[in-house]
Amino acid sequence: MKYNVAVIGGGVVGALILRELSKYDLSIVLLEKENDVAMGATKANSAIVHGGFDAKTGTLKAKFNVRGTEIMPEICKELNVPYRNNGSLVLAFSDEEVEHIKELYARGVANGVPEIEIIDGDRVRELEPNVSDEVKGALLSKTAGIVCPYELTIAATENAVTNGAEFLRNCEVTAIREENDVFVLSTTLGEIEADYIVNAAGNHSDEIAAMIGDNSIKLTARKGDYYLLDKSYGGMTDHTLFQCPNKMGKGALITPTVDGNLLIGPSAVDQEDKDDVDTSPEGLEFVAAKAFRSIPSLNLRGAITSFAGIRAHDESDDFVIGFSEKNSKFINCAGIESPGLSAAPAIAEYVEKLLTEKIGANKKESFNPVREAPVRFRNMAKSDREQLIKKNSAYGRIICRCETVTEGEIIDAIRAPAGARDVDGVKRRTRAGMGRCQGGFCGSKVVEILARELGVPMNEITKFGRGSKIIYDRTK
Repeated sequence: MKYNVAVIGGGVVGALILRELSKYDLSIVLLEKENDVAMGATKANSAIVHGGFDAKTGTLKAKFNVRGTEIMPEICKELNVPYRNNGSLVLAFSDEEVEHIKELYARGVANGVPEIEIIDGDRVRELEPNVSDEVKGALLSKTAGIVCPYELTIAATENAVTNGAEFLRNCEVTAIREENDVFVLSTTLGEIEADYIVNAAGNHSDEIAAMIGDNSIKLTARKGDYYLLDKSYGGMTDHTLFQCPNKMGKGALITPTVDGNLLIGPSAVDQEDKDDVDTSPEGLEFVAAKAFRSIPSLNLRGAITSFAGIRAHDESDDFVIGFSEKNSKFINCAGIESPGLSAAPAIAEYVEKLLTEKIGANKKESFNPVREAPVRFRNMAKSDREQLIKKNSAYGRIICRCETVTEGEIIDAIRAPAGARDVDGVKRRTRAGMGRCQGGFCGSKVVEILARELGVPMNEITKFGRGSKIIYDRTK
């Protein structure tokens, strides 16, 4: 298998880079070691499109955050991904914190962030009546928003594949060598050749860089715990509510999601294990305490699940993006922690320019930037539902009652370009299993549909790929 460009890592950055490169007459491939895209930091983060005032002026974080937030709405429109410009508030609970948000305001102005202002406590409570009476003021960022990170990643991958890119799942890169000016990647699917490599491997991007002798990337795995609350609590706030940030990050937040839930978190704990995403009592207690400070009336009885994600923190406290000093045909995209989701469209745009100028690639006339909107039965009018069911009766069978997901939608998710191959893949594409019961009622039906559509026995279906079989054998 020989390609012009191999992108390693199927997170939001890798997927958007793949989509940008699919605009050109290039043979490109996305290599993902897991059973699906969006399996690392992308599937478990705050889902925030930040305004861009927090990153230090002059850093890559600041540059790509502001640009990424600017172009995110149009990209989401092209890819038919839910996006909402809800704005954000950084709350100040003391005179000292009021001075801190003034510093953030000045930094935002220096970074080129539009539509930011400092408001007093009364104005904060006008905007958000549930906010604590102790709040003395806030920094309001009107351009901030929310997006679903894994939906964006899935949509970008689908669009890239539709435009000629290839996606190889369960393809872990174990070694890289160079022969005759061509990279040879040893993978779990065999050897793959590529003229250029983009390293977007998230928490493991330092290990990928080391395979070409580049030991300049120094990553720390930083875990964050979250609570997700039922949709009945989604109206507790309209804006994303931050507290004053510290050296470990932007602090715990409370935010609505694009699907109507309420998300609170994260904590921030450095650890050695890059893949340990178990929640901890201490992390969840920290998150809860921070959340109650912002909204005292918050009730965690509404929590339907908790989870943890790991972000890759580079010792430079900035993104590492550009050609490696060890090899001018190898691009690193490392240390992509917050505001990585916000910055991802701009990072992809930048990497596209770096590569295509070096290669001398030509754009192809056939590129289609639009990903067809998936059916979302829960959002359709009754008359539209009836017409859809007449065309295909599978849309008349509700599989997930909590989220009103039909069999037709699940089939679509499996048959799509780079489609679902496991239960969590269906979940991320359709929301089947994301409601109050967390798959308690619909999970077995999803397994049945996957087995039928993929033509495999049910005991081969997994929750999220290797090591996660749901059914091991039959009983009598």
